[in-house]
Amino acid sequence: MSGGLLVAGTTSDAGKSVLTAGICRWLHRQGVKVAPFKAQNMSNNSAVVVGPDGRGGEIGRAQAMQAAACGLAPDLRFNPVLLKPGSDLASQVVLLGEAVDTVTAGTFRELRPRLAETAYAALAELRAAYDVVICEGAGSPAEINLRAGDYVNMGLARHTGWPAIVVGDIDRGGVFASMFGTVALLDPADQALISGFVINKFRGDLGLLRPGLDMLHRVTGRPTYGVLPWSLDLWLDAEDSLAYGQVLGRPAAPHGTEWLDVAVVRLPRISNATDVEALATEPGVRVRLTVEPAELAAADLVVLPGSKSTVADLAWLRETGLADAVLAHAAAGKPLLGICGGFQMLARSIHDPVESRLGTVPGLGVLPLEIGFEQRKTVRQSVGAVGPGLPVRGYEIHHGYVSSADPAVAPLITCADGSGEGMVLGAVTGTHWHGAFESDGFRRQFLTEAARLAGRHGFRVAADTSFAAARERSLDVLGDLVEEHLDTDALWRLIETGPPPGLPFIPPGAPPG
Repeated sequence: MSGGLLVAGTTSDAGKSVLTAGICRWLHRQGVKVAPFKAQNMSNNSAVVVGPDGRGGEIGRAQAMQAAACGLAPDLRFNPVLLKPGSDLASQVVLLGEAVDTVTAGTFRELRPRLAETAYAALAELRAAYDVVICEGAGSPAEINLRAGDYVNMGLARHTGWPAIVVGDIDRGGVFASMFGTVALLDPADQALISGFVINKFRGDLGLLRPGLDMLHRVTGRPTYGVLPWSLDLWLDAEDSLAYGQVLGRPAAPHGTEWLDVAVVRLPRISNATDVEALATEPGVRVRLTVEPAELAAADLVVLPGSKSTVADLAWLRETGLADAVLAHAAAGKPLLGICGGFQMLARSIHDPVESRLGTVPGLGVLPLEIGFEQRKTVRQSVGAVGPGLPVRGYEIHHGYVSSADPAVAPLITCADGSGEGMVLGAVTGTHWHGAFESDGFRRQFLTEAARLAGRHGFRVAADTSFAAARERSLDVLGDLVEEHLDTDALWRLIETGPPPGLPFIPPGAPPG
């Protein structure tokens, strides 16, 4: 088997990432040498990959998850362009893993030809190295205002000649109109590559949906390759924070007599929010994302997660009253955790000439340390231990660093080189490491201590919870859904032979580009 496929979507969060991962998993099970690809991702959830030169680089976390679905280690070429929004008007550009620029909508147009060239070169290398490449689009291919310079949706499909399938989220409503409209807004050459549809997150009687599927086929000349049911098991490694509801996952009943309630502040520029998913895999741990001060007051453990804009999000905490709620929680001796940007917010002061360019601003003052910012971003995988013999692995992505700290306060983690990382002071814990709670022993120890500090003496961690196994189960669920609910024979033909000939043009269409 050889070829490729573009998974496009009617909207952001329609299911492109999970469908791409599911198709990758299905092909991997068939013995196909398959790789994922997303030419350009816009997300503050990223994973660290060690590049060919030994340095750490970033790709979208969804592409790291898709790599795992293929049985592969993450590769910088799987997501050559990553845009990390720092505000509503500007994004950091990460090119083949390295931050190279910060752009606005206007300046991005000037940079786009270089980004497209890099993306196409990475794809060419993947095509040479793998039998099949499954590409994920971005947003919607019908964003006609952006079509002229597109290299991630129909621009990519046109470049390769590969077929595209369009996935839509029926749970949001309007799925048939959005699918028809997606095709009808494209120019003839783009429409010739749109080969069919997949409906995502369906709940109910499939027979009630059949008349709509038949009419969609009649009016577009394109089939629906399957209907994926809603699954509560698909919550790990969400593409971005838009995918989160109030409670993460499916909390299992506690092993002890009490629950541990965790409130995670949903910052405006939250980054690597997937850190708290590891906590949510533990039985008896209920993890909520919130912007309500009252919910912090009721929580056992409060988490300040990562942020792409530490100083701006800290100002937002103060404006919303959340900062006062965080401080009251800490003053009561209840456990508080800061991760990366959230850790930086806990400092006495933050000197930031890089992200916000506001100079020195006061932090929350919960931990006795000072934070500085430097132009070059720290991007690396990290290994260490907590206490005697409790290994911890994580990764770092930050401009901020601890410029000074009270030497009397012990670090959280002893790194492999003997240095210390993070800080623990009473009930307050801070670390720059993302992914640390995926280390099962460390997570269990942390939650046990958090429960003690919160007075939840009836809480007990499970002895056998494995985050890695939970992630593998989630990927297997995706592969099962594709095998059971999609026309895999038709998908196989699409990948091998390309778009079906003679697909009809749906007016009005965009002018030929």
